[in-house]
Amino acid sequence: MAVPTRLKDIISIEGVRDNQLVGYGLVVGLDRSGDIILNTPYTEQSINAMLERLGINTKGRIQRGQNVAAVMVTATLPAFARQGTRIDVSIGSIGDAQDLKGGILLATPLLGADGEVYAVAQGGVAVAGFSAQGDAGSITQGVPTSGRIANGAIVEREVEFELSDLNTIKLSLHNPDLTTAQRIADKINDHLGMFLSLPLDPATVQLNRPVGYEKSLVQMLIDMERLEIEPDQRARVVIDERTGIIVMGSEVRINSVAIAQGNLTITISETPLVSQPAPFSEQGQTAIVPRTNIAIDDGSDRQLGILPPTVTLQELVDGLNALGVGPRDMISILQAIKAAGAMQAELEVM
Repeated sequence: MAVPTRLKDIISIEGVRDNQLVGYGLVVGLDRSGDIILNTPYTEQSINAMLERLGINTKGRIQRGQNVAAVMVTATLPAFARQGTRIDVSIGSIGDAQDLKGGILLATPLLGADGEVYAVAQGGVAVAGFSAQGDAGSITQGVPTSGRIANGAIVEREVEFELSDLNTIKLSLHNPDLTTAQRIADKINDHLGMFLSLPLDPATVQLNRPVGYEKSLVQMLIDMERLEIEPDQRARVVIDERTGIIVMGSEVRINSVAIAQGNLTITISETPLVSQPAPFSEQGQTAIVPRTNIAIDDGSDRQLGILPPTVTLQELVDGLNALGVGPRDMISILQAIKAAGAMQAELEVM
């Protein structure tokens, strides 16, 4: 049975979204752990371009220091972020820098998908990993070539979107389902006492602003986001073969099937013996006599088991556990049941 969930936890408002930002910059102040200029010409070009903008002519001069690293800077611009708001940024080296610890990111414009600058990042880089080396060995923990700057970027441009000016909004379901969409529309209509909401597809519910409504659209959303909905879901079994994890939804059903499971196990053990001549014997020599024991278990003692038709998830789990198999074998059994057409659920293998 589905557990009642707040509307705000299962939907998002179309247009209210985060935006990804990216930029290219330089981290300076490294302790000879930055890019090797001869291997990364773009780092030298960036240094020369930066110095020229500051009025310093470096044409014809080769940079030799390793205190600078070329990096990519990424950030997420939250919805409704206003000018002056600070956001976190992530830093990652793109050259052959060894460590960004102690570095300072110079002012780096962060661009959106439209090529416009939405924020500028700058500040000291915090690195969680570290590396150390000596003449005969080295150790590295974490990733010293990436880091973060908390509140390291300032928003310079806002994404133009005014929620309060809309007369129609669309609610996007996190897990698309027609039944859930219909339940959301019915719950909103009952709450408002008028027919203003309807499902458009499994992932979208349209909500119209009522004529003459005294409150703003934002206030109406605040009232509705606390409504409790019982979301429905498709019957699904998710399997991760690498770790042996199996997750089944409550709606999974299996028809009656007969299952036989057996594994061929071969165990080989070596117990060599030492053969040596009697004491003070003039002939003979010590020798190792090999001795090998081989045991075979073909699972012939296991019988055909019947898995009855299941009504609940608990009955399904009890039936599978009664077969006495581990998670790895159970994955194969579930795949075989699905192939036989007895599983009334979607099987997803990760």
